[in-house]
Amino acid sequence: MSDRSVFFVSDGTGITAETMGNSILAQFAIKPRHVRRPFIDTVDKAHQVVREINTACIREGKRAIVFTTLANDEVLDILKGCQGKVFDVIKTFVEPLEHEFNMKSNHRVGRFSDASQDREYNDRIDAINFALEHDDGQSSRNLETADVVLVGVSRCGKTPTSLYLAMQHGIKAANVPLIPEDFDRGFLPSMLKPYKKKCFGLTIDPERLSQIRNERRPGSRYAALQNCRIEVQAAESMMRREGISWLSSTHKSIEEIATTILRDLRPDRLIY
Repeated sequence: MSDRSVFFVSDGTGITAETMGNSILAQFAIKPRHVRRPFIDTVDKAHQVVREINTACIREGKRAIVFTTLANDEVLDILKGCQGKVFDVIKTFVEPLEHEFNMKSNHRVGRFSDASQDREYNDRIDAINFALEHDDGQSSRNLETADVVLVGVSRCGKTPTSLYLAMQHGIKAANVPLIPEDFDRGFLPSMLKPYKKKCFGLTIDPERLSQIRNERRPGSRYAALQNCRIEVQAAESMMRREGISWLSSTHKSIEEIATTILRDLRPDRLIY
């Protein structure tokens, strides 16, 4: 049933809707097309998703399945007007799905296959190894195979984001720090020039950066607030000048950061 789409629609990252939805779908011997649509928090975005769902229904000749965790009633009402079969994750949906798929579920929780034989699992392992090898700019080998290259000042969240992308999404993410020498030269490290389209920047509030750095090297110039302010400003100016998209990690979770990166650089990885 790869010709049938399942949508996960949320006003957040969509991870909860996808996790819950996949737990239910695991009860059925099907392999549908998965589409995650995060950050659907306005009426306009809801209408856009409805159009996408309706298009899939027409193309496939079957109702798309839609799992949602939308909290805004106005946005949710718009979504419920689509041509797909909509399930709120707080509702009971195993029995309606049995009717929709015309099959009985196996009534087991978390039906998993042998991970060692799972291609997606092995892709995640390869991505984790890649992230570790390319952490903190320590290697430029095979950088052309990277899906994403994270840039930003030291301790702004590049490493945990790289590992999360690898572990959760099988994304090969390298990360390269922007250092004072780069700011003095006024351009990105030379190793990044061929891969600028793959770059995504992280920044952070200087006060928060100073706190983090002081935990590692207390009282150092590296952790001084004034130095953090200079580095953050220089990094943001460089990313803006180079046309690199970026966001602040100060008040965002790793899940939100990773989802934004996928949406902006690898939207295809939100469809599988």
